[in-house]
Amino acid sequence: MTISKSEFLLFLKHPAWLWLKKYDKNKLPLPNEDLQALFDEGTLFEGYAEKLFPEAVRLGYKNDGNEFSGTKYYALPDLTLKEIEKGAKTILQGRVGVNNITAIFDVLERVDKNLFDLSEIKASTSVKPEHITDLAFQTIVLEDAGFKVRNLNVLHVNNKYKRQGEIDPKSITTKTDVTEEVREVIEVTRENIARAFKLLESKEMPDISPRHLSKGGEIFDEWLKVLELIRGKLPETSIYKLYSPDSKTIAWLEDNGIELLNDIPLDGPLNEKQLRQVEAMKSGTQHVNVEEIRNFLESLTYPLYFLDYETMSGVIPAFDGYRPYQQVPFQYSLHILEEPNGELKHKEYLHTEKSDPVPHLLKCLRDDFSGSGSVISWYMPFEKSRNNEMGEAYPEYKTFLNDVNERMVDLMTPFSKGWFVDKNFFGRASIKSVLPALLPDFSYKELNISHGGQAQRVWMETILRGKNVKDKEKIMKDLRDYCNLDTYAMYAIFKYLEEKVS
Repeated sequence: MTISKSEFLLFLKHPAWLWLKKYDKNKLPLPNEDLQALFDEGTLFEGYAEKLFPEAVRLGYKNDGNEFSGTKYYALPDLTLKEIEKGAKTILQGRVGVNNITAIFDVLERVDKNLFDLSEIKASTSVKPEHITDLAFQTIVLEDAGFKVRNLNVLHVNNKYKRQGEIDPKSITTKTDVTEEVREVIEVTRENIARAFKLLESKEMPDISPRHLSKGGEIFDEWLKVLELIRGKLPETSIYKLYSPDSKTIAWLEDNGIELLNDIPLDGPLNEKQLRQVEAMKSGTQHVNVEEIRNFLESLTYPLYFLDYETMSGVIPAFDGYRPYQQVPFQYSLHILEEPNGELKHKEYLHTEKSDPVPHLLKCLRDDFSGSGSVISWYMPFEKSRNNEMGEAYPEYKTFLNDVNERMVDLMTPFSKGWFVDKNFFGRASIKSVLPALLPDFSYKELNISHGGQAQRVWMETILRGKNVKDKEKIMKDLRDYCNLDTYAMYAIFKYLEEKVS
């Protein structure tokens, strides 16, 4: 039984992840289109970083979705050793295996006859803890195979880089020496490798509880999909639906035999948002702080502008003047309520050409605004940051965008501060959680594009990469429908709050 680097990293996320990968991989969901788009971004950056080594020998193999398929993968260790023996100065995407562990490395640079520097290419803007573990595993493989490793580096994205013309591989890449950090975790990595092999000795699936996850957040949500494939759909009131739980909290709940949210004691190990969620679940009623919400609504000035941007973002800036991963608006929706009980008006812009969308978007946006009234968004820092960036890029609009920011109000505030709590928010304050709980007639699930990440991916594929040519008109309509609902939802929630406190 061989453990690859990627499988070892799965083991560290949750031990059962490795076991399932080896013995029952059908229980692991395949990457969806949005996750695949992230993988593609990594591959794209890797291509630029590899240009820093023009004389290198590139090996590698084509990944068809199964890491261990194809003769090229199995032949890769022999190919790698042959290139090393031939005296290759630098090897890209080689593979070494020893003692039933194997790793594909990104960059192996020869320093002396049997001494090498090892670099990992990562499409992040900084070094992350998992990168250290990744390199530690590779170092163990190489050194146990008889090679000496001198320096260890992470080649990652320079987020200060601003595109001007053709992409400069050297300027967009930052090299960070992590030799000391990697050496510090070599022994614990060896211990974890031994634990991984011990786990695989058993043909019995290990405990799949989320209590064994190394961290929460996206990994927790990803693991719940695995959990449901094995156990079946979780009840909506499952303790695993607690807002942003950590492994210690889950362990405490399980050890006390608690399975449902409304059975959690209020004096349990809950943070403030989790406590609000459990209180709402127990009472079954909404908690409404009428005074705070009324003060919030009375601070608004008509006309009201409900504003939302959709943005593109990629590791490689699409146009001059932008940085890696900068969120660049390509679309907005604007619902305008000029007076209480007035007629709701709608304005919008969607860029449909392969060119910098910002100049055209800003021209339309300025035409659609008047000089007074509150600008309402959901999670205000996002829109404000986009306005600041666009103002820097196009100074002729800076005064206008600064004025918009000064007038901006965050409609998420009553929900994020706990002035309004509903059990069906599940502790969250996103518009995707609040809208269906308060106004179930409105649903993102009915839309062909249902979240911002999907909107970004589809627009970039269609407009920037020239895909979906036959469906372009329909996709543009789907984008308009999605962004339109974001701002109409804000208006509808605003009216709902008004009725609640009137």
